[in-house]
Amino acid sequence: MSTLAARPAEAASASRPTARRPKPRGRYTGWLFVGPFVVVLVAMLIIPIGYALWLSLFRDQLIGGNQFVWFANYAKLFQDAAFWQGFGRVGLFLLVQVPIMLGLALVAALSLDSARLWGTGFFRIAVFLPYAVPGVVAALIWGFIYGNQFGLTGAANDLLGIDLLQPFSPTWVLTSIGNVVTWEFLGYNMLIFYAALRVVPTELYEAAELDGAGPMRTVFSIKLPALRGPMVIATIFSIIGSFQLFNEPNLLKTLAPNVIGSSFTPNMYAYSLSFSGQQFNYSATVAIVMGVITAVIAYVVQVRGTRQENR
Repeated sequence: MSTLAARPAEAASASRPTARRPKPRGRYTGWLFVGPFVVVLVAMLIIPIGYALWLSLFRDQLIGGNQFVWFANYAKLFQDAAFWQGFGRVGLFLLVQVPIMLGLALVAALSLDSARLWGTGFFRIAVFLPYAVPGVVAALIWGFIYGNQFGLTGAANDLLGIDLLQPFSPTWVLTSIGNVVTWEFLGYNMLIFYAALRVVPTELYEAAELDGAGPMRTVFSIKLPALRGPMVIATIFSIIGSFQLFNEPNLLKTLAPNVIGSSFTPNMYAYSLSFSGQQFNYSATVAIVMGVITAVIAYVVQVRGTRQENR
């Protein structure tokens, strides 16, 4: 009797529809946050790079119009003396200006963090303030200072009675541009280093003091190792900025047209080819090659810096 009564109950339970598993909440929440960035990345980076790469494979012929030429533009670029001269300038600029700028920024950050400098807040703002000045305004300010006839340089030469200072001479023009860039970005790199120093655990300083470590020993054993990661980041940013050098020489070109030409840097060369020469395909080739070179060098610096940091 009990068996017969149990069978209808089993049949009733079997006939009931199985409850569906609730869908996990927040499945697309991540895409809602990442979506705007992805849209901007695709629209402002991926598509322009793809279009530039597509343009670099064509050439505007006198007969036949715009024709597909495969990698002929790249072969032409590797034999272009104007491009390689500009690349040599930014390479020299990178090797000289970047170490000087990062070294000064490191000294400034260590000085501010030492708690022995009077007026730390004032000096921190004073060093960082030039970064708040737009690059165009900074170039115009220094262009006025460098002027041989109307600027501070001209006044100094008149006072000495000789043309001792020649910022726009072929020998010193790259140094003059490097001085402008260092003045602009010294505070930015200083802030990166100073922020990293402020998060160093105080226990490390206390342990070093108990062990009898002096200020210099503390710098080399605690502070500099803590700055390896930020140093790599600042170096990568500086490498990218050096290869993208454009604003400063382009604005100073009006004051020294015989020294700073349209191919002074690769970016100026690409700009001149595109907007003055209407050679959009060849200009895209210059941009693609410079982008690849910059990415490779920055990646090598990042890999080497990461290996040293993990040791």
